[in-house]
Amino acid sequence: MSEETTGPAELVECRPWNGVGPEPTVWSWPAGDRPALYVWSLGRWRYAPVHARQDLADGTVVYQVAVDLDGSTSVVSRSYAWPQPGLRIAHGSQSQPSSSGPPVLTGRERSVRMDSAGA
Repeated sequence: MSEETTGPAELVECRPWNGVGPEPTVWSWPAGDRPALYVWSLGRWRYAPVHARQDLADGTVVYQVAVDLDGSTSVVSRSYAWPQPGLRIAHGSQSQPSSSGPPVLTGRERSVRMDSAGA
């Protein structure tokens, strides 16, 4: 993204689901093929890989991202409702998200399975 000094207003962060009402459907992608957003913070667009998407019962879509909000390389987890002016799509994923169990990379010639002991 280009370096911009003026842009949309700073983002409004979403509160986590509080257990009241129906539980949201949570989608996740494999770590090697996550989609990403650009997040507007402190006058710049910041790259933010998506950790999860939450579909709330009222139709609200919330993306949980990892983002360096101030350029210090300190990455934090934030949740933002989609859409809002301070969010843009950086890129999608080639893999389908999963709402039950670990997501699996797709479109790869080879897959590697890791057991609980590690590599």
